[in-house]
Amino acid sequence: MRIGILGTGTMASALGAGWVRAGHEVVVGGRSRDRARRLAHGLGGTARAASQREAVTGQEVVLLAVPWAGAADVVREVGGPTGTLAGTTVIDPTNPVDFTTGALLVEPGESGAGRLAALAPGARLVKAFHLFPASRWPVARDGGAAPAVAMCGDDPVAVERVASLVRDLGGVPAALGRLDRARQLEEIAGFATSLALSGTDPRSALPSLPA
Repeated sequence: MRIGILGTGTMASALGAGWVRAGHEVVVGGRSRDRARRLAHGLGGTARAASQREAVTGQEVVLLAVPWAGAADVVREVGGPTGTLAGTTVIDPTNPVDFTTGALLVEPGESGAGRLAALAPGARLVKAFHLFPASRWPVARDGGAAPAVAMCGDDPVAVERVASLVRDLGGVPAALGRLDRARQLEEIAGFATSLALSGTDPRSALPSLPA
């Protein structure tokens, strides 16, 4: 696949490395062209750097690998409101969460993914990759349990495209429905943060249920 990555941080590096290794064409776009060049060089293969607008042009998939605080601005900067992302699968791994309290930073009944989708009419947005840290990707082929990537989106083709990219990283895709489930997924991140802040391992708070 042709994949554009917006951002030059740890998530961009981790997912990009796995996708380059899987044979995908990766273009890195960042506000700093120098950082984008360094990341693309580090990814190896056919990865290359570009401006943010160039990184989303002609791509099948775009990864929004930036913090929540800057995500809306980046979508605007690449022309999302004018349709530059229409028809493109956009992966949203952001967490609209206050990491000092665990509270969501969006209005009641709203999701961060929904807000971003509204800024990019026609984009096929999929919420995914927001629960595991960058250090978890790509998964080592050591026989350990593969992480399940909870995801949701309105377009079945886009969801399956992201599912394929999850598998390429060694994860297990878990599609949970349409994009209106995104708030629930984002609340899980807030829930886990709140537990961690209270000194509780979030994994101990979930019951073990049969698959």
